[in-house]
Amino acid sequence: MMEMRGGDAVPLWQRLLITLVVMLVTSYLVGLLWHWLFNSDIPSYLSGAVGGISAVPTWEFLQRVRPKP
Repeated sequence: MMEMRGGDAVPLWQRLLITLVVMLVTSYLVGLLWHWLFNSDIPSYLSGAVGGISAVPTWEFLQRVRPKP
């Protein structure tokens, strides 16, 4: 398993902020798509699940990315 030193990855507060934005944008876009397809509102549990599922790969990606000096 790859070990990462504390200073190598994107700082925690930036990862949290980016992940939150990705969750909200993904949930919003899926809600628009759902409304376009079914002409009704997306159930809240499904919207939350989509946002949560999008957060996992985003968080993992941001842990591996190293900011440019």
